[in-house]
Formats: sequence, structure tokens, C-alpha cells
Amino acid sequence: MYALKFDWNPITGIDIVGNFKLHFYSLMWVIAFILGWYIMKRIYTKEKVKLEYLDPMFIYVVLSTMLGARLGHVLFYQSELIKQDFFSIFLPFSFKDGIEFTGFQGLASHGAAIGIIIGMYLYRKKYNYKSLLWILDRLVIPVASGAVFVRIGNFINSEIIGKASGDFPLGVRFIQDYYNKYEAVRITGIKDVQAAYTAIANNTELLEAVPYRHPAQLYESFCYIFVFLILWYFYSKTQKRDQTGFIFGLFLALLWTVRFFVEFFKEAQVDDRATWALNTGQWLSIPFVILGLYFMFKYKPKTPVR
Repeated sequence: MYALKFDWNPITGIDIVGNFKLHFYSLMWVIAFILGWYIMKRIYTKEKVKLEYLDPMFIYVVLSTMLGARLGHVLFYQSELIKQDFFSIFLPFSFKDGIEFTGFQGLASHGAAIGIIIGMYLYRKKYNYKSLLWILDRLVIPVASGAVFVRIGNFINSEIIGKASGDFPLGVRFIQDYYNKYEAVRITGIKDVQAAYTAIANNTELLEAVPYRHPAQLYESFCYIFVFLILWYFYSKTQKRDQTGFIFGLFLALLWTVRFFVEFFKEAQVDDRATWALNTGQWLSIPFVILGLYFMFKYKPKTPVR
């Protein structure tokens, strides 16, 4: 059982020039968007919808996802950025202690969901084909697949970590979370950050201070694989794809139920809310689940769907 516990001290990206670093987390987002485009292309080809609608949809989805996710993170988890480092909200740089390329870190999935819905509403107003719910019923399928890769990116970044796992047979020591890069350099006296982390990983005393934690990001990613497969099954193998809003509702109910329960394994993302019975992610997930059940079992379109 000990083999299921391991230390996590990865290279998180590739240094390009100066402070610019190509983060693997960013690459996970790129993979998610590209895979999503191909899934939608397959769906549109199958349903004989013009493929010329896909490219503008892709742009709307990328912009609305990133903008919604970023604003959601700031509003739900890190509102102090508005006063402390305003421009970092919209740019992949931190300006608080000089200019540092950070990538788009701090993205909230609830904000992304709201952003996508708003983005598709605007997209549908400009490109008048089918209905908004018809589009959402199909778009949520690649969104679910993308969620798999985003959570893998969180794991690579050692962020959104789980609670201490104790005697649980599966546990990960997130070295780069326990020691931030400045602390790693200070403790080891090594200026190269990655070399400093490697030194910590090879130092028994420093390593023993790092607790084993639940790899909650991997729990969530694994569950999202099944969310994607279930959505794909209902779309491709049943007539539920013709029930307006059903697959969209199923997505909301499944994905946010997974999020709700996985949150029990996560550390609170806001220290002041650590004593809450339910954390921020769980409170935000409940309305999405309720909305999903509504679209699955109660919603009836007022006019025939085109």
C-alpha cells in the first residue's frame, strides 16, 4: 500500500527567456480547447450543421471561458486583487513585486461555466442557427472532456491541493506547495528554483515536514472522464439528444455533483472560510445542480426547437 504514496516535485514548465515560462498548466488548457474543437466538429458533421460556425464559436468559447474563469476567481476567492494588483486580473503577469510572467493562474470553474453560458448567448444572437439550448446540449460534451485536462494542470501546478490524507493508502507530498519558491531558495541557499526544490526532495528532514495529502485534483479529473463518457453515451446512443436542455442539465447535475463531493477532500482555498460547514466551491455548486435537474426533468421549450 505504501507504493500508492509518492512525492510530487515536477518541472512545471519550460523556461523560454527571462521571466517568461511556458507552463504545462497552460498547455493543458490548449489541449482542452483543441480537443473540444475536434469533438464539436464531429458533432456538427454528424448533424449536418455548417462547419463555418465552428471557428467563431471557438473564439467565443475561449474568450468567455478565460474571462469568466478569471473574474470568477477574483470575485469568489481573491477579491483583494482588485486593490492590490488590478492589472494581473486581466493579464498573465503579476505587477505586485516587479513584473513577473505567471500565466493565467487563479481560474474558477464556476466563473468559467457562467462565462460560457453568457458567451454562447452572445454567439447565438450573432449566428442565428438552431437554439441556444441546442448549442449548449452539444457544447457541454467537449467542456466535460476539457475539465479532465484542466484538473491535471492543477495537479502539475501543485494547486487546489487536498487535505492531509493521514493513514489513507493514497497520498501525495506536494513539495512545491509546502515550500514556496522564495522559501525554497532561502532554506537551501540555491538560487535556481528547480534545483532548490530538488535539494529539498533529497533532504530527509525537510521532506518529512511535508504532509501526505489527497490528490484531489486527480480524483476530480478521473470522475470527469466518466462525466464525459456518460454525456457522450446519452448524445450518441439515446434519443435524449432531441430533448431540449436534457444533456445540458445532465452535465450541470453530474459535473457539479462531482465537484461538491470532491470538495470534502480539498483544503479551503480561502483561509477565512476554512471553518465553514460547506466551502465556497460547494455553495457555488448547489445552484448549478438544481438548475441541471430542472432542465433534465421540468423544462419544456415554449416553441419548437429548430
